[in-house]
Amino acid sequence: MAGGPEHVAIIMDGNGRWATAKGWPRLVGHRKGAERVKEIVRCAPDLGIRWLTVYAFSTENWKRSTREVLGLMGLFARYIQREAEEMSAEGVRMRFIGERRRLDPKLQDLMAWIEERTRNNTRLNLTVAINYGGRDEITRAVQAIAAQVQAGQLDPAAVDHACLSAALDTRDLPDPDLVIRTSGETRVSNFLLWQSAYSEYEFSPVLWPDFTPEVLAEIVTRYGHRERRFGAVLS
Repeated sequence: MAGGPEHVAIIMDGNGRWATAKGWPRLVGHRKGAERVKEIVRCAPDLGIRWLTVYAFSTENWKRSTREVLGLMGLFARYIQREAEEMSAEGVRMRFIGERRRLDPKLQDLMAWIEERTRNNTRLNLTVAINYGGRDEITRAVQAIAAQVQAGQLDPAAVDHACLSAALDTRDLPDPDLVIRTSGETRVSNFLLWQSAYSEYEFSPVLWPDFTPEVLAEIVTRYGHRERRFGAVLS
């Protein structure tokens, strides 16, 4: 048996469809989704989860309408400001992965501020992926390694799995044990491509705004009955 997952990564899908089905603007769904993140963060440690990574905005999400993108960026900023004190009090360490330079400078400053404010917290490690894409992350890592090789700082023969892992945004995080995608879609959408090579997956039909702590607890229980072999044959 696998036991409980220590690192759970979630593709939070379905906010827009949830709102549209109710006749509301898509941003209402995103606001409800942000409230759901708060609930999941609060319950995660009680389920044995020490690392929680959530996919908030992908490198492909810039293709959405300007109104929706600007609304999401404002929502991220308000979430950081509103939740900073509570996360600090509850022992949550918050950090971000993804390419930050395209983001608004004020949002970048807020991200750096809350990372510093919560850096010593240990109850839960919350990682938020903003302007993140697995292919982009790997490309940036390879470029960094190539620059080291070109400068004579790194022998090409020394480039291995560990070297590449150390150049990724997630260099300080363990690989996810379990990746969950909500809303019934069954694709990985460019999320943690390198890190999830041996992760277990769960595709939930529940739209993210309806994804309660009880739903997460059921998935964690099912995970505990899985047998993880990592390519080996267990006797």
